[in-house]
Amino acid sequence: MVDSVTIGHTDAEDGSKLFEIVMPRFGLGVWQMDKNECKSSIIHALNQGYRLIDTATAYGNEEAVGEAIRESSIPREEIFIVTKLRRVHATGYDETLQRCRESLALLGLDYIDLYLVHAPPEDISAREDVWNAMEECMKIGLTRAIGVSNYGAAHLRDMRDYATILPSVNQIEIHPWLQRPELRKATIDIGAIPMGYSPLARGQKVNDVNIEKIANSIGCTSAQAAIKWVYDTGAITIPKSSNPNRIIENLQSLNFDISGFEKEFNLLEESYISGWDPTTEP
Repeated sequence: MVDSVTIGHTDAEDGSKLFEIVMPRFGLGVWQMDKNECKSSIIHALNQGYRLIDTATAYGNEEAVGEAIRESSIPREEIFIVTKLRRVHATGYDETLQRCRESLALLGLDYIDLYLVHAPPEDISAREDVWNAMEECMKIGLTRAIGVSNYGAAHLRDMRDYATILPSVNQIEIHPWLQRPELRKATIDIGAIPMGYSPLARGQKVNDVNIEKIANSIGCTSAQAAIKWVYDTGAITIPKSSNPNRIIENLQSLNFDISGFEKEFNLLEESYISGWDPTTEP
């Protein structure tokens, strides 16, 4: 059974909660999936009980996501769609609004549930205009909520100087080998929920002998142990898979109790970054 979490926006000036919406805490990531693979994976996942789909303009499959939703028997309001503003497009106010509308057109939807800035804009001077446009995207109904991705603690702190509405989510790489307690805390302190991508370190640590020992003791696979660890941190968790059996197996991770293995999981920490890491950039 997939739990939900309430995400909301905090007023940057007085810290009050402005409004909140409910979001599934577990979903399917579709990074690096081509159109057919993406579409079939989503339909299969929805049939298994998934209700959260995470995509991005940079993935090139927003159109397939929309097609899968329309072809499923699940009402649109029961499916939570996340997509992201591509970093190279995060250059200013007008561009941000334009790209959000383009994502909506590709998805073929009336609204996005959660729209994220994929990474801190490389042009530091553009960050305020980009976020102001994100706020406008929400105000005019293009998206129900807004957030960020790959933002470090310093980026989040800087947002207090230019944001009117603080982000509801910060999507970052989190897994047992990259536990990021300080960044998770900084995310929570700004009123956002951590959203963990690549819970399997892009598959690079699935054969790790130490997590295999933990998994054997629990009675699950190494992948399931890693996914459940991320989920149990309180993070929204979005493992990517196009394998039908893995999609089911990943969801079944939620059924395992990993309590009592905190020390063993803590010992896996090695600050291992499996992909890019804009969180440490200026």
